[in-house]
Order: sequence, then C-alpha cells, then structure tokens
Amino acid sequence: MATLATATEKKAQMNADEKPERKPQRSRVDDKFKIFCGTANEPLCDEVCAFLGLTRGQALVTRFSDGEAYVQVQENVRGADVFVLQPTCHPVDEHLMELLLMIDALKRASARRITSVIPYFGYARQDRKDKPRVPISAKLVANVLSASGANRVLTMDLHKAQIQGFFDIPVDHLFAAPVIIEYLSRVQAPKLTMVAPDAGGAERARAYAKRLGAELAVVDKRRTDDGTAEVMNVVGDVEGRTCIIQDDIVDTAGTITKAATALKNNGAERIFACAVHGVLSGPALERIEQSPIDKMIVTNTIPQSKASAACSKIVVLSVARLLAQAIKSIHEETSVSSLFV
Repeated sequence: MATLATATEKKAQMNADEKPERKPQRSRVDDKFKIFCGTANEPLCDEVCAFLGLTRGQALVTRFSDGEAYVQVQENVRGADVFVLQPTCHPVDEHLMELLLMIDALKRASARRITSVIPYFGYARQDRKDKPRVPISAKLVANVLSASGANRVLTMDLHKAQIQGFFDIPVDHLFAAPVIIEYLSRVQAPKLTMVAPDAGGAERARAYAKRLGAELAVVDKRRTDDGTAEVMNVVGDVEGRTCIIQDDIVDTAGTITKAATALKNNGAERIFACAVHGVLSGPALERIEQSPIDKMIVTNTIPQSKASAACSKIVVLSVARLLAQAIKSIHEETSVSSLFV
C-alpha cells in the first residue's frame, strides 16, 4: 500500500510539473469607465486619472471668436459610466457653460450615466434670499445641472451642506478635512487653537479641533452693507498659542486677514490659515503678504495663478486621491460614506 501511494504521489507530481507556468495577467482596462474635463482644472483631472490608472477622455473644448463655447466629445461613450470634472471657478460663467455643454454632448452620445464632479461649486454663497428681490442662484444652478442631463453630482465642501437639498439628483458631498488635517498634524505646536473666523464657521472649526486635539476660539465679526468685514473681538484664549484659522472659502481674504490681525493683537504666537477653496481674487495675495499669517493653506480644487504660486505664504494641497477614491466607489457601486470624514 505504501509503494502504491508513493507511485501515485510521484505521478501527481509529474503531472503538476508538466503544466505550463501561468503568466501574470495584465489588469483589464474598463472601456466603459471614462473621465472627461473642461478647461477649468485640467491638472487636477490628470492627477485623478493617474490615481485611477486611466487616461483623460478625448474632448474638444474651444470658443468661437465671439466667445461662444463649443464642445465635441471625440471618442465613443455609448453605454459608458462617465465622470466630468469641472470646478466652476473664475471665470465662473464660462466654466459653468462648458460643463453644461459637455454633459449635454455626453447625454446625446448615449452615455449610460453622467456624474458631474464639481470640486468647487460656484454660486454656493448665493443660497438664500438675504435681501429683497434677489435670486437663489445656487438653486438655479442645481436645476440647470439636472436639466442638462447629469445623473449625479460629486462635490466638495459646499458653502452650506443644505445646498445638497437643492438637487433632485443624488449628491455625494466630500470634505477635504482629511487632507488638511494630515498637513496640520505635522505642525510642531504644543499649544494649538483652531479659530473660526465668524460664528457661522464654529461647527467646522470644532470638527477640526476635535481631530487635532486643539482648543477652539471664535472671532466675532460684523459685516457692513458693502460686504467688508470688521473684526470686533476674539472669544477664547489665544495668548501665547499657535492659532489656525479655518474657513471653507478664501476669496478677497478680507475676513481671514482681519481675523489674523485680531489674534495677533490678542497675543497669538503663530498664525496659520487654511481654506478648502482658494479663490484668491482681487487684493487677496497682497493682503495675505501684509498680514501676520505665517502660512495660508488651500487645496487644488481651484487652480492657482502664477502670482499665488510664487507667493511664499501659499501652500497648496492636492485632493486628487480623495476625489479618485470617491469616483472609483461610485463607479463600482460601493459605499462612499467612509470618505465623508
């Protein structure tokens, strides 16, 4: 019996040795998974594609001599799951129109599903009637996106989370907090205080403070009729501490620089500022340079100008990996909730 068993084992071993060696299989390219972008932020789209192992979809986006936009999708998208990455940043109306035309072109080309990826959602600050006879522009933009043919929206750090309710299609609302907090956690500061530049940002600043194990302070701010911000006082202990001012958008930097001045006057030792969307329009760079802010941290949801890139105080963090993970989860129909942190 032992001899028979040994012979059987040898025969099995010989058969195994005769089988051809299996070569590693190349990863299959999903030709029904495509990412396109307009002209608003092509470098971010290329970063996202690199994380996903894809190449950017071929599309022609140009303008006639009178400024009229023209879009042509230059590859087959029939039955494809398509993502269009386009922040509606400056010039806002031009980039919004490009996005709408691209969505319409993809819909007419029989794309199976179109997800509009809007890292920065323009018009988000016009989300209510705060004065007589004014539009609710954020709601109008949401309606237009739905009417153009978008099946889903993926966005990041809306000015107010309630804007999701303006849409009649699914909205995935990401937060850049993990990216910014990872950077801030490397700041060598035993006495750390997160600062909200106004009462409305206290909840967001509290979330950052909890993750960083920091204290919380709030700058009491009063706006005048022309929209300028006047800092009144600081609520919380900031003397001798490293303060980080946290906001969702920095536009002309009036609010954030006046908050920094108030903190310095109250004895803050070092001052950092961070915002997800670095609009940085008008006198923003000049104000930041002249302010007591050591570093102004923004993300690449909006591409920065050459002037802001040359500014030694501006630090730009990438959200490409976060967007890529969300896009992959949406395409594979898996949960995106783990990214909502």
